Amino acid sequence: MLNQIAIIYHQEARRVFATLVRLLRDFDLAEDALQEAFTAAMQQWPRDGLPHNPRAWLVSAARFKAIDRLRREARLESLEGLEEEPVAPPEKEQETIVDDQLRLIFTCCHPALAPELQIALTLREVCGLTTEAIATAFLVAPATMAQRLVRGKAKIRHAGIPYEVPGPKRLSERLQTVLTVIYLVFNEGYHASSGDSIHRPDLVQEAIRLGRLLVELLPEAEVKGLLALMLLHHARRATRISAEGDLLLLEDQDRTQWDQALICEGQTLLESALLSRQFGAFSVQAAIAAVHAEAPTAAATDWTQIVALYEVLLRLAPSPIVELNRAVAVAMREGPAAGLALVDELLNRGELQHYHLAHAAKADLHRRLDQQQAARACYLRALELAQQEVEKKFLRKRLDEIDIQRA
Repeated sequence: MLNQIAIIYHQEARRVFATLVRLLRDFDLAEDALQEAFTAAMQQWPRDGLPHNPRAWLVSAARFKAIDRLRREARLESLEGLEEEPVAPPEKEQETIVDDQLRLIFTCCHPALAPELQIALTLREVCGLTTEAIATAFLVAPATMAQRLVRGKAKIRHAGIPYEVPGPKRLSERLQTVLTVIYLVFNEGYHASSGDSIHRPDLVQEAIRLGRLLVELLPEAEVKGLLALMLLHHARRATRISAEGDLLLLEDQDRTQWDQALICEGQTLLESALLSRQFGAFSVQAAIAAVHAEAPTAAATDWTQIVALYEVLLRLAPSPIVELNRAVAVAMREGPAAGLALVDELLNRGELQHYHLAHAAKADLHRRLDQQQAARACYLRALELAQQEVEKKFLRKRLDEIDIQRA
């Protein structure tokens, strides 16, 4: 029985929590009530048997635990309007779960909250990660992250941010915020901004789990596009670092080790998104990743198609980083000199002067042109700006190779 309860906890805890947040309108009260309900289940279910609807039992038990607590603490104003959750008929139960989970996601990603709070709250309240795990992911002390979470929940309470999915007129705008938060979580896990490891599997898995959940709850084109993008990148996870711990560029990866099941799933999602003709920037990025996934070798990559896709992406979501990626693609199509001219132009504008990957890209183009002194200067600048230990190791290796050639 205890094993069954553990399975139910894994499957239902965040769903029950989402419903409790709606009923109680208080994150902390909902979390405490959830834990008390599962404690009660561990005591009663082995004795009385598994209830017909464990989720409804847990919601009801948690609600009564919360009401008892509010009465003991004489928080009478918080008791007002706490209606009992009706037991939904079987055909409506999944719809209720969907609504509650969507409410929670959109609440955590409300634009009134700072972006870092949106990410932290999503990881804590939607994914159920511990404060310690989130603090580790963002390289801050657990006490600091706890304070951020407290401030975020206080802002939701004091600003009266509603627990709701926005109406049709605001859904598109708010959905973009949600997708961006999920992608930031994925990106920090897939290519960590700093620290000893370039890969944080827990963040990658949570972002993909959120993406799958959102596709299930709100299967719009750009939601599918984001999930496709994450899956196509994640398919390469086993080939990004060598056995010695060195960073492997896309051209050096063993493509036979790429996860074909994830690639197939990503391609299917992408095709559905593109056929809708209502896709956005995430779908275009997924299309670029798909071109790489389809190439049997680095030399066989269709760089003309990738350059064209970057041009579409620039129209949808213009940014200097997208311009940099396009410049690298142009260099692969037309040669390093063409790419170097574009990278120089970008750096001269000043927006990427402190972006280590821009200097690393320039260094690589100089290296390919056999301009070793210029390459060395750019690698040194990239190393000065880099925060990620695996990237620093890669840059030092490139510098050593240049020094050996010059000796």
